[in-house]
Amino acid sequence: MRRRMSGAGLVAVAIAVFVVAGGPGPQGQQAVAAAACTGGTATDFNGDGVTDTVVADPNATVADAVRAGLVRVVLGDGKGVFEISQATTGMNAVPERGDQFGAARAAYDANGDGCTDLVVGAPYEDVTKDGTDLRDAGAVYVIHGTPAGIGAGSSVESYTQTQFDPGTVTEEYDRFGFALQSGTTSAGAPYLVIGAPGENITSGGKEFADAGCIHYMQGTNKSTANEDDPGVPGIVEAHDRFGYSLTGTNRYFAVGSPGETIGTGTPFAGAVTVFNHTLTGGAPTPLVGLDQGASGEGLDGTAESNDQFGTSIDMTNFRPADQTYNSEALLAIGTPGEAVGSVTNSGAVTVLRIKPSGAYTQLASVDAATDGVEGFPTEGDFFGQRVALVNTDTSAVSSDATIRLAVGVPGRDVKDVKDAGAVHILRPLDSSIGANDKIITRAASGSVLPGTATARDYTGTSLTSGGVNLYVGVPYSKAAETPKGVLYVIPWANLTGSTTTGTTTLKPGTGGIPDAGTSFGVVG
Repeated sequence: MRRRMSGAGLVAVAIAVFVVAGGPGPQGQQAVAAAACTGGTATDFNGDGVTDTVVADPNATVADAVRAGLVRVVLGDGKGVFEISQATTGMNAVPERGDQFGAARAAYDANGDGCTDLVVGAPYEDVTKDGTDLRDAGAVYVIHGTPAGIGAGSSVESYTQTQFDPGTVTEEYDRFGFALQSGTTSAGAPYLVIGAPGENITSGGKEFADAGCIHYMQGTNKSTANEDDPGVPGIVEAHDRFGYSLTGTNRYFAVGSPGETIGTGTPFAGAVTVFNHTLTGGAPTPLVGLDQGASGEGLDGTAESNDQFGTSIDMTNFRPADQTYNSEALLAIGTPGEAVGSVTNSGAVTVLRIKPSGAYTQLASVDAATDGVEGFPTEGDFFGQRVALVNTDTSAVSSDATIRLAVGVPGRDVKDVKDAGAVHILRPLDSSIGANDKIITRAASGSVLPGTATARDYTGTSLTSGGVNLYVGVPYSKAAETPKGVLYVIPWANLTGSTTTGTTTLKPGTGGIPDAGTSFGVVG
């Protein structure tokens, strides 16, 4: 059986914190909103055609609740900053200690009105059921954008696991909403993927703790998937954590399970499963499972305990030379626990090309010892803790001129500054991946990351990318000028050296952002 179910059947969860607030309005109201929202950009919450920026602070104190968490939306063209938390009017939720609202985020136009909608996970939310608090059961919120902005006054949908899919049961430590991925399929249907890596799975009459599952919604169709389902690669095992990481495009999506045991005796070796959005029996179609395998099997490298292959994944569109559209995808997979030679936790990244059939080609396998790559393997660098992969021009045939990869190296020392962290920029389609690489770190001058590299900043723990900009967050900044965290928005053109367009720095206390917070700068 895929999910744990009560013997009496489905159990309804009915608590005030997680009722639906608002929902779609009458047709007349929808028509007004549609006329006012122009759409056209991937992240545009007020529908004015200008890209907006989402920045989370999941450790922020809200209404005296430590680590309750919040999200800030910075509208483009300086049109304002909106703060969203469980205390926001219309949320019908209560900020509580350790909820970490904002630990996961996604954005898409869920209702097709032209304004982007924000999806926020609170994976450590406790859910009350039959008078008992289910610790870290998790919750997900969908906050709808409007021409006036987003937050107070927005229509909000709030879900526990059972409320999202009545065929499942809300339970302790499921961490529903730990990872999120959303977008629009190539057929124009909105989709949402929700990770619940703490879900226990019953298989063969035995329950496996933290095996993990995902929830998938395309339009109004909802389904779940885990490694016990027909066609899904892998074997259900304890602590696989299927759904820990998610990524996707309009044709494919991928699910990371960094706790996967490969073979025998290799816990937390890790694996990644790729699906497409074609529904088979109401569920997305699994294409291929990926792992490092035993020596000489699978991808480059050898599956070893605590490699955690799939901790971070990112996917972007790929257009082959013989096609007029982006029929394929590139997938980057971070393996931060990889040992390079005898150097433990140095880390590595693999880049693959995924075809519609599920066939794949490994394009690059890179670590700090790869020929031509700047730097050298160092224990505890965790190269690949985060990855951000982008196609900067999806209208052209994909090449080394359009594909970029940013790799977080949060344990990298900067000169004599311990664990200051760095971001490694690479061109994964180059014949020599190190030919044009660049390491960026925080520096007072001469760097696209302005500021001071400080011990235990862990720069590289927070990364994401759009077609124009790379976003590098330093939520754990210890520098005097950014004690509450910071986000740098860097044009990709600036990273290639083709323009002098400057970095935009977002931090509490400037640009209309409230001067409060704990870990501002969480993105990706």
